[in-house]
Order: sequence, then C-alpha cells, then structure tokens
Amino acid sequence: MAEKVLMKGNEAVAEAAIRSGCRHFFGYPITPQTEVAAYMSRRMPKLGGTFLQAESEIAAVNMVLGASAAGLRAMTSSSSPGISLKTEGISYMAGSDLPGLIVNVQRGGPGLGSIQPSQSDYWQATKAPGHGDLHILVFAPNSVQEMVDLVAKAFHMADQYRMPAMLLADGTIGQMMEPVTLPEDLSAQLPEKPWAASGHGGGRKNNIINSLYLQPAELEKVLQTRFERYQHIEETEALHELFQTEDADYIVTAYGSMARIAKAAVRKAREQGLKVGLLRPITLWPFPKQAFLQTAERAKAFLCVEMSMGQMVEDVRLAVECRRPVSFFGRTGGIIPTPEEVLEAIKSMIGGA
Repeated sequence: MAEKVLMKGNEAVAEAAIRSGCRHFFGYPITPQTEVAAYMSRRMPKLGGTFLQAESEIAAVNMVLGASAAGLRAMTSSSSPGISLKTEGISYMAGSDLPGLIVNVQRGGPGLGSIQPSQSDYWQATKAPGHGDLHILVFAPNSVQEMVDLVAKAFHMADQYRMPAMLLADGTIGQMMEPVTLPEDLSAQLPEKPWAASGHGGGRKNNIINSLYLQPAELEKVLQTRFERYQHIEETEALHELFQTEDADYIVTAYGSMARIAKAAVRKAREQGLKVGLLRPITLWPFPKQAFLQTAERAKAFLCVEMSMGQMVEDVRLAVECRRPVSFFGRTGGIIPTPEEVLEAIKSMIGGA
C-alpha cells in the first residue's frame, strides 16, 4: 500500500529498493551516501534479506555481480571515489549481460575532493562506467520523490534489458528531506530469469554467466548484438521534462538538483518578460537527443547549467547538431549556484545570441 512520509533522500532510495524487491545489498560507507547502507543494515535482516558491508567497494560491486548472476535483485551504493573503484565490476556486469542497481550520490572531485554536492561524475556515468564497448542506464532524479520513482524504473529496465543501471544523484538530494509517496511493495511481482545460474535440477541446459570471449569474431558478434539492443533503448527509453518551452526563444538545460535551481531562474526570467524555457534530461543515458533536436528547431540558443566545469554541455552540443549556439554556466567544488546567478547567465546568453 502506498504511503506518504517525510524522508531523507538516501533513506528513501533504500526503502524504494526494498519495495522494488531488492533483498540483497552490498556496500561500503562513504559520505554523502552512507545513510543508504545504514538504512539497509536495519531493514534487510528483518526481511530475511542480505546486508553486507564489504571489505571494499571493489568487493561490494562483485558481490552484486554474483547475486545478479544467480537471478537475484541486488544493488550497491557509493559516492564518487567509491564508484571509480566499482567501474571494473560494472564492466564485468555489462559484459555478462547482468542487471543490477548502482547508486552514486556524487561529491566533489577529482581525488578525495570534498564531501559537498557535485555533478562532476557525468562523464564517468555516461561515457566510461567501465572499460570496453558498453553503456549502462543512467537516471538523474531531481527530487526525493523522483529518487523513489526512478529506483523502481531502474530495476525494471535493468532486468528488461539485462544491463546495469545507475541512479546518478548528488549530495543535495541525498541529504535533503522532502515529503514522498512510497510505492506499494512489488517484491512478489519480480520477473522470471531463465538465463540465471540458479540451479535447474536437470530440467534445462546449464546456464553460464561469462564475459570472456577468446575468439575475436565471437566477441565482435556479441558486441554487435548488444549494441543493437542499445540502439533500441536509445530510440524508445529516453526520458525528459519540458517546462515553458512552447514559446521559448531560449532554452536552459540542467539535470538533477541543478534543474530545480534552473527552473527557479526560468520563472524569474519569465517574470521579466524573457521567453525562456527548461529542458531537463531525466535519463542521461539514453540521452534525450530527439527532444533537444526538436527544441532546436525553434529556439535561438541553449544554456547548459551544471555543478561542474562542464560535462553534459558536450552532449547538448552534439544533440543540437551545431544548429544553435550552446553556452555554459557552472559552479564546482561543492558550490551550488543560486537562481540569481543562473538568471544572469541567461541574460548573458541572450545578449550573446
């Protein structure tokens, strides 16, 4: 039964995962996401599930791989430096066509950086979540409610397409508290996984979970087939939000918590008579290229706003295919821009356009 409660983002993610049928969590503490693991440590034993604080982030993601290979719904969570350690395991999961959820509550970097909110892991999540030719699903929530909603969607799509999914949040959303409607418990409605290495009692051929192909032609064929699946995902699964874009001459784009600030700036711009709208990607992979291309048919210019030195802005430029100018405004190091700063960047964009 759905219920409305006041929850911190990190704890809401954990509860949403439980209600999505996840009973196996493997993690390692790191600020600002430790509450995810702490919540799981309290809840999982009461549900007959598994909570295990691994000896390292590397161990944790490989435990997710093992549980997923057995057909179980499993997840891990971490923050930026910890995700870097998990990328090898994510690549092995992608190479083995295994689902699973990885939550990244981003902090500043590179290196140890800071424990403040950041969006500087965009490239890692969308371009290099592991070695080799691969993609993973990447969801970017902008509220605690969307953290909850996208957890269920991420698990579902990971199972549907047999690939890892990442929830790319940041310290702002992970640590804030908001009212949230929790979904009903769907743990009894999980899909069957006939491909899993879960025992068969002699009733079928042995399933083998593997990412090693010693013959080049065999590996190429596997990759080509996998990328056909990726192409289908790009064509059918990209998600985005449009806000006041119908008559907009200028488009601001942002994702995650930064999109909330950008939306406030767009409202201020409208109050001053400026025809500005917002295009918010909800999936970062697949990136909503078509939405940008369609918006570029009428907009004069785009402004990409991020809590980084500029990463998603490159995908925006590719998506609009050089049809319109794309400028950038960002703060980094854990500094969160204000709506007033974004409004000034909007005015600069309009002046430059």
